[in-house]
Amino acid sequence: MEAKKNPKLEISRNSSIYFAIGLNIMLLFSWQALEYKTYEKDDVIIDLLDVEAELEEDIPIVNVNTPPPPPPPVAVQQSIQIVDDVEEVEETVIESTETSQEEAIRDVVEVSDIEVEEVEEDVQVAFAIIENVPVFPGCEGLPKKKMKDCFQQKMQEHVVNNFEYPQEALDLGIQGRVSVMFIIDSKGHITGIRSRGPDKILEKEAERIIESLPKMKPGTQRGKPVKVAYALPIFFKFNEG
Repeated sequence: MEAKKNPKLEISRNSSIYFAIGLNIMLLFSWQALEYKTYEKDDVIIDLLDVEAELEEDIPIVNVNTPPPPPPPVAVQQSIQIVDDVEEVEETVIESTETSQEEAIRDVVEVSDIEVEEVEEDVQVAFAIIENVPVFPGCEGLPKKKMKDCFQQKMQEHVVNNFEYPQEALDLGIQGRVSVMFIIDSKGHITGIRSRGPDKILEKEAERIIESLPKMKPGTQRGKPVKVAYALPIFFKFNEG
């Protein structure tokens, strides 16, 4: 049989070449499509500004009426008359009011006119260091060394003879030591009594005993009577049966 188609016109013979060319063309278009870039365009508004030329106003020149300058001062002619002195003028003399040195010395007070008043010093000395202790009644005429022992002995006898145990303290069972401090003043009186103890009841009784002390001859320091401070312990103790 004879072929109906012309062998020179065989299309399938170069089909692979056509396929490769078409594939490359498609790849080229795809690459161009991927690389294609677009940019946003900003809307630009262009306004036209009409600048009108400013009109310069002519400022009118006003003439101000300036007052004329003042006239020059008139020269005054001075006339001097010479008058003879007829009346005598009395001059006022101003004297100084300050005191002169002579008058000041005249008013000086002499030393003999000043009276010096002696002020008694309120001196308080402790019993332990006093030069001459107060003299308790019954200790008169003793030597200085025995005067202190006699004072303390008489003080103990006075406490024993006047001691009374408060019944209220016995009922409450209160006992203990009461320290009494007092002053024998420059006249021999008992003043400034203070006490410290376990209870007010015992303190009150101890102060009562000291208040009943007799008047004494005051102690002296450097030959002058002075206040003498003295402290005395009083023991309150009862036998529990």
